[in-house]
Amino acid sequence: MPAPETTSPIAVGIDIGGSGLKGAPVDLATGSLTGERVREPTPTPSTPEAVARVVAAVAGGFAVAGSIGVTFPGVVRAGVIETAANLDASWIGVDAAALFAGHLGQSVVVLNDADAAGIAEMMFGAGRGRTGVVMVVTLGTGIGSALFVDGKLVPNTEFGHIVVAGKDGEKLAAASVRTAKRLSWKAWSKRLNAYIARLESLLSPDLIIIGGGISKDYAEFLPRLRARAEVVPAQLYNDAGIVGAALATAASRAVRGHA
Repeated sequence: MPAPETTSPIAVGIDIGGSGLKGAPVDLATGSLTGERVREPTPTPSTPEAVARVVAAVAGGFAVAGSIGVTFPGVVRAGVIETAANLDASWIGVDAAALFAGHLGQSVVVLNDADAAGIAEMMFGAGRGRTGVVMVVTLGTGIGSALFVDGKLVPNTEFGHIVVAGKDGEKLAAASVRTAKRLSWKAWSKRLNAYIARLESLLSPDLIIIGGGISKDYAEFLPRLRARAEVVPAQLYNDAGIVGAALATAASRAVRGHA
């Protein structure tokens, strides 16, 4: 199917996950993908050079000029990787923005993957127009988190690693745990409830948005969740990271323009 015509600014977003890497061009005015989403498996081992080659291969399929946004599943500060729970430990200390730019020949903005998904949901999805404390929780290989206070992002929260019942939160309730242990929706939802209860005890959010790959199956688990906060599914589903990565390029250009 041909991509819809658009006169809006377009940027490429690439979302790196523990098991897969996906990307697409994004209409920055609407948050919609303007071309087919491309997905490739995350290489094993997931070293910086190996991942960068896949990022370059995916980005090379899109004829879009300008900056490219790339997400990373860990703490990212000024383009440098500080944690890598679900990718190779050799990422820690790497200037990912410079690494990707070298492979792509274009400027690159790198940010935490859940932060990117949260930015997209707050602008175009379930968090649009919401104030107060909003928590976006992405459930996939691990658990990502994005915290917003009156619409402003508190970056790199990584609340997927809070301790719940003596365990790292994502090792208890990530979507990958449900698959690996062949848990029923009921059994897995019990674990997710324990994680959410711990999250609420720390942050008292007004709204929790559940995203990540499993968000498309929200009807299977959302009715089983028990929380003080309102809990809703992400509206951009698993494309939120791509959209948020693309949006980050616009923010970066705005900052450079005022420098």
